[in-house]
Amino acid sequence: MSFFRFDVTPTTINRLKLLGIGAIAVAPVLGSYLLYWFWAPSEQTNYGTLLDPRPVPSVTAQTADGEAFSFAQLRGRWAFVVFDAAACDAACEKKLWVVRQVRQAQGKDVGRIERVFFYEGGTLQPSSLQRDYAGTWFVSGGPIGAATFPAEHSRRDHIYLVDPRGNVMLRFPADPDAKRMIRDVSRLLRYSRTG
Repeated sequence: MSFFRFDVTPTTINRLKLLGIGAIAVAPVLGSYLLYWFWAPSEQTNYGTLLDPRPVPSVTAQTADGEAFSFAQLRGRWAFVVFDAAACDAACEKKLWVVRQVRQAQGKDVGRIERVFFYEGGTLQPSSLQRDYAGTWFVSGGPIGAATFPAEHSRRDHIYLVDPRGNVMLRFPADPDAKRMIRDVSRLLRYSRTG
């Protein structure tokens, strides 16, 4: 009876070591390609919908106080943008409230965020709105084009975030989960070198 016999020589051992080192070097690259092309994560990290960055046009609008407003005034800061009717109903006020709370939750970074409310259709109502949401820019929304702020149905269905360079880059639902929104914004502020 003869058995297959494999003689291990020093040359064979060295070749096996070299092949092992090559396999270790190639495995992470090959693994990353396989994960990229064939694995879809079950959930995403961000709550808001990421948008293709679109620059906000540098048009001049008018605030409720009769002053000129342009997004150029907000350069270097993040900005929440809300669209709704001049007769701000309960759903509209809730958006303003959520944006105010998310901003306040940022603690020491609160000064890095502005709030803009574009209203359409007449005089801003109720009259207490500017007092209740002091620090918000109340702007007549006429000249701001809808193409800049993409929406599934209407811009009123979303809360937008504009980055410090003046690009619309994130969109939240009109009735958001405030905790998840706070988490998104905190993460952006932590990793952003601008604003």
